[in-house]
Amino acid sequence: MRAPARIGLYAAGLGVVFVASAAIAGAVVPEGAAPPPATSHAPEQHVATGDAPEQESTTGADMMRGLSLEQDGYTLGAVEAPGTVGEAGELAFTLADPAGEPVTEFDVAHEQRLHLIVVRSDGAHFRHVHPVMDADGRWSLPWTWDAAGTYRVYADAAPSAGDAVTLTRTVDVAGDLAPARATEVSTTTSVDGYDVALDGHLEAGTASRLTVEVTHDGQPVTTLEPYLGAYGHLVALRDGDLAYLHVHPEGDEPEAGQVSGPTVSFGVEAPTPGRYLLYLDFQVEGQVRTAAFVVEATADGAPAPDDAPAAGHDPATHDH
Repeated sequence: MRAPARIGLYAAGLGVVFVASAAIAGAVVPEGAAPPPATSHAPEQHVATGDAPEQESTTGADMMRGLSLEQDGYTLGAVEAPGTVGEAGELAFTLADPAGEPVTEFDVAHEQRLHLIVVRSDGAHFRHVHPVMDADGRWSLPWTWDAAGTYRVYADAAPSAGDAVTLTRTVDVAGDLAPARATEVSTTTSVDGYDVALDGHLEAGTASRLTVEVTHDGQPVTTLEPYLGAYGHLVALRDGDLAYLHVHPEGDEPEAGQVSGPTVSFGVEAPTPGRYLLYLDFQVEGQVRTAAFVVEATADGAPAPDDAPAAGHDPATHDH
C-alpha cells in the first residue's frame, strides 16, 4: 500500500464510513501545525464517480487496523502530552522502524506525511491534525486538553521504506470526567449553521455507498472546497474497540480552486455488524468543520434499519 496506490485516507486501506459520537464541531488546527507538502497520492478504497461499489466480501480480521502500537515492525513510541485539563503544552511522539531507529522518511498521503487523530474513548472530542517533524523524527504540535478522560491517539503514516501503518496508544488526562457516549443512531447534525445529512446503508462485509449532503439555511452548499486533496474526509471508528478506519470520497482529486457540493459520496466497507462512529471533515470559505454521526452496520443480507431521527449534538464535545 504505497502512496500512489491509496485512496481512502490515512488508514492504510481500511475503507469504511461510519458515524461519530453525538456531536459535531468546528475548530481550526492549532498554530504550528505542519503546512501541507507539495504532492499527494491516492489512497486505497477508491470508487470512481458513477461506478457502483464492488460487492466483494472481506473479513473483519483482514480489515482491522489502529488497534496496536506496533504494525509490520513499526512502533509508535510513548506519547508526551499535558497531564491535566487546561494545561498548555505539547503533544509529541516518534515512530520507530523494525530496527528500533526513528523513522524520518515518509511518503505523502493526502498532502501530508502524517495524519494524527485524537479522540476520547467515548467517541467525544475528536481532532484530526497534522504535527511537524524535526530532523530526528520527533513529531509535535501545541496541545491543550479540553476535557478529562482516556484518549486514543492514532498516527497514520506511510514510512518510505515500508507500507502504510496506523498505530495507536492511549493517553490519560486528569480532571472531572463527564462521559458523553453515543446512545442512539444519528444521521443528521448541524455545525456552525451548516446542516449535514447522511444517506445510505452499511452492510457488513460488502462494499456500500454512503452520501453526505451539506446545506446552509435550507439551501444546498455548492462551495465545498478541497481539503487535503478532497471535498470531504471520513474517519470511522468501530464502537467497542475503536478500531480505526478511513475512506476517501468517490471521484477524481479536485484541482486547486475548484468547488463542489452539496453532496459527497463514499464507497465503504464495514468489517463487522454493529455500531460505528463517523467523523466528516469538510471545508467552506477556508474553515474546516467536523460533522459527527452514529450508524449501525447490519449483517450480510439483513434488512436495513429504519431511518433514525437525529440525536442531540453538543458542538463542545468535538474539536478539529
